[in-house]
Amino acid sequence: MADDTFELELVAMAHGGSALGRDNNRTVFVPYTIPGERVLARITRDRGRVAFGEGVTLVEASADRVFPICPHFGPGKCGRCHWQHIDYAAQLLLKQDVLSDQLARIAGIDDADVRPVIGSPEAWSYNYHMTFSLDENGALGFMSADNPERVFPISECHIIHPDLLALFQSLNFEELTKAANGGIERVRLQIGSDGAHMLVLYMSSEDAPNIETDMPTSVNMLLPDNEPVNLIGQSHSRYTVGGREFRVTAGSAFRANVSQLENLITAVLDALELTEGEAVLDLYAGVGLFSAFIAPVAGLVTLVESYPPAVTDADDNLADFENVDVIEGSVEDMLDELTGGEFDTNYSAALLDPPAEGLDVMVVDLLGELRIPRLVYVSDDPATLARDCKRLTQHGYRLVYVQPIDLAPQTYYIDTVARFEWVGD
Repeated sequence: MADDTFELELVAMAHGGSALGRDNNRTVFVPYTIPGERVLARITRDRGRVAFGEGVTLVEASADRVFPICPHFGPGKCGRCHWQHIDYAAQLLLKQDVLSDQLARIAGIDDADVRPVIGSPEAWSYNYHMTFSLDENGALGFMSADNPERVFPISECHIIHPDLLALFQSLNFEELTKAANGGIERVRLQIGSDGAHMLVLYMSSEDAPNIETDMPTSVNMLLPDNEPVNLIGQSHSRYTVGGREFRVTAGSAFRANVSQLENLITAVLDALELTEGEAVLDLYAGVGLFSAFIAPVAGLVTLVESYPPAVTDADDNLADFENVDVIEGSVEDMLDELTGGEFDTNYSAALLDPPAEGLDVMVVDLLGELRIPRLVYVSDDPATLARDCKRLTQHGYRLVYVQPIDLAPQTYYIDTVARFEWVGD
């Protein structure tokens, strides 16, 4: 045994994808391991009571360990997937455990009702869009697993839709980069439910690249201020969810695991528990995905979205409903107007679907003033959910339950639908 290695038993999974063990009163995080395993580990970063290590030898393997299917998976390689070495059923149990741990540690709720994770219908090939970074040579890839500032170029990916993988492998991105004079920061490939391809270029300047293609692929660019510019073909993709078609303009947010969206919508509707005629706020509403399924059972839906192209999409996607008001603006401004009495509507429920950074403190404060009876919070980060849960409980809300739903198999990412009720100060 080398002098700098030691045997470590992994006892739990941490938020971030690494399992953890304890050695000489310090917590050691080791990626690519599973709770219950024993490894020979080596410290790579030591911060006193917390250290980060690497597995040198697997001494005792978990029964949940499987062989990764992607050659790019592993230490020093692609950092997009974290759990290809774990059987999918075990991934779901680990995500439930991590979520419970975050709520206990950050929100101080030890007995949270965290329900079993709703698994994805597709554990592989599920992403209908994916955003890539470019390395110094113009090759596409993801950030390296051990260096967040280095791009690891890839030749295949097993979590994107097979047609997107075929598109990825057919395009010459080095030539594309030259045509843009180095102005491309990232590239998104996406495919609609109708099979139509799109290439979205995230630009560092407003100079449009000179692109010519004989492929049936739409090309759009996003300027530094996120304004979309159509270059070739269509400016939007179309997705079919729950029997409805949704237009999504380049730059508008739409979850990539389309096969899981019906389950997500059902979880949201169950948590809202609407009765006929109730008024609902749909905040951070994007292109109107949730509003389209709330509207048939609500009296009024007020949709609030700040990104202008998404507002235009929502207008189009919800044109057949007469009980939906689409408002372009910030959630903060909308809630401030409500607390100021500028609207006389009494809302029975509010749906919150904020970006990954969670809720602004001002939003939490305003929700506390409004005392809306039911809040449903859709989150893609358990740490920010737990933080906001703590803030909401301090403003008179009680966490009723959390329904995890897996939109990102083979990764540690955890999406959730959390229901809160107003119980008073």
